[in-house]
Amino acid sequence: MAVSCVRGVSLRASRLLSTQLPRVVGLQTSSTATPRQLTRKHLGCWAKEAWGGRSCVWAAAAFSFLLASDEDAQGKEDEMILLLKKAKLSILRGQLEAASRFLHSAVALAHQSNNHQAIVYAYSQMANLAYIQGQMDHAEKLFKATMSFMLAGGMPQDDNAFIEMSLKLAAMYAEQNKAELAEHGFTFCLDTLEVKVQRLQETPEADRTGETSLLVMVTKIDGMCEDEQEVLRKDTRLLLGLCLDSRARYRASTLHFKQAVADYEKALSICRQEQGESHPQTLVLMSDLATILDMQGRHDDALALIRQAVDLGRSSEHSELHVLVGNMAGILLHTGQLDEAVRFYGEALRLAQQAGDQNAVGRIKEGLSQVKKRKDE
Repeated sequence: MAVSCVRGVSLRASRLLSTQLPRVVGLQTSSTATPRQLTRKHLGCWAKEAWGGRSCVWAAAAFSFLLASDEDAQGKEDEMILLLKKAKLSILRGQLEAASRFLHSAVALAHQSNNHQAIVYAYSQMANLAYIQGQMDHAEKLFKATMSFMLAGGMPQDDNAFIEMSLKLAAMYAEQNKAELAEHGFTFCLDTLEVKVQRLQETPEADRTGETSLLVMVTKIDGMCEDEQEVLRKDTRLLLGLCLDSRARYRASTLHFKQAVADYEKALSICRQEQGESHPQTLVLMSDLATILDMQGRHDDALALIRQAVDLGRSSEHSELHVLVGNMAGILLHTGQLDEAVRFYGEALRLAQQAGDQNAVGRIKEGLSQVKKRKDE
């Protein structure tokens, strides 16, 4: 499908994989640009905040298990815990070389002490780090090694932790334009999760496996009080939404807009049900879906959806309101409502400047210049 109808500037929020780095707002200007492009910078940030705080449950549980034994542990275990803490802090600070050294030392100690959870956690972080540094082949080997350790430890392939790691690989293949591997990865994740969601709805709580206990431990650490069945159900549905969101972005990047819309609509439905109408991620998905509808030439549908997102973003004081308002201005530009586009671009510019988002400022100014060009034609 042609995308020549898309002439303006669309703003997209960006975020990806799992070390809990801050979610970043990104902007695109190309007519074939798509929502929240996959970028190496954002591996380490798999939407823990955006998709409800349950992402990377296995990593959180593994690390929290280590922390819980910190006071009583001695010798190598104490040293290993300290190294993992230092590695995590170094990643958060962007000190990647230091983080790599700490992780290599930690994984050596983990193997010496035969601490399976520490091995899995350390390898996963090494994989994330290699990806961030652009070492794609090395990252792939480490992701696969982590998954092998998971399976060797008795983890079933439908465990949310294993599926999440599979999703990381699929997203990495998508970024590398390895279409067959990416599609296979996304299909595995989605098919497995859909079956699991159905099973969770039908299986009594008493028959559930040890995965529930892992999730309950995490919720207790986080101070939550949901019952076991609800914890696992919600975590699984949110992971399903995250998979749909990731595949939608990939499909949009390959110009398969119809399929991308279908995935976005399903992801948005899950997010609304589990997170609420005004949740930040709900609004981001509404904006992304509006962007794709706009690319399809469905400008009226796109405008109605982005207006709703902007209104909800105002009432909830969305941290990326300038992104939502800027997207609305771009869609108004495409519908020929140039004066309205200027008004909303102006508001988006003020909000972006207040937020200190210089990338957004530049893109919004480019949008304003496109409005001027259209007026002069």
